[in-house]
Amino acid sequence: MVEDLIHLDKELFLFLNNLGNTSWDGFWMLITSQTSGYPIYLVLLFFSYRSYGLRKTMLLLVFVALLITCTDQLSNFFKYGVKRLRPCYDQDLEGLMRLVKNSCGGKYSYFSAHAANSFAVAFFFTYLLGARYRILGAFLMIWAVFVAYSRIYIGVHFPLDVLTGAAVGILFSWLFAKLYLFSIHKYYL
Repeated sequence: MVEDLIHLDKELFLFLNNLGNTSWDGFWMLITSQTSGYPIYLVLLFFSYRSYGLRKTMLLLVFVALLITCTDQLSNFFKYGVKRLRPCYDQDLEGLMRLVKNSCGGKYSYFSAHAANSFAVAFFFTYLLGARYRILGAFLMIWAVFVAYSRIYIGVHFPLDVLTGAAVGILFSWLFAKLYLFSIHKYYL
């Protein structure tokens, strides 16, 4: 059963990864870059301040930092616990896949911290700001999907790594958003 799932995951990875071509490589490398999110974070900071004011926004930043720390470290815990090789280190895929990056990165892939973190940020802010800024929420969801797919495109994660990361990000974002709202209501910030 697990072997069948892993086999399907590899086949889907090869299909998605080989859809790429050199014309699009630069775009997907930009999307996967952590610095490409900085303008988005500034926009989120602006809308948070506009919606919640200074004190609540400062507390929100603490919650976001804790959220990212949790999803990121949980990803590392799973990577070293599960020890699933990245596609670029998998001998079964040698010569069949495209590695867009100059290097493969860390040895293990399960699960994607990029996917977990981008979905965590996207859903956290969509949950908190989505009622007021629907277009922002839709944009954040699309951005998270693009970041997650970029990991497959550049050849460093399998689809299951990305889907698990997305699920973890969504779960933790919901939990931290609830805790944030509880905190601001309990302490009348």
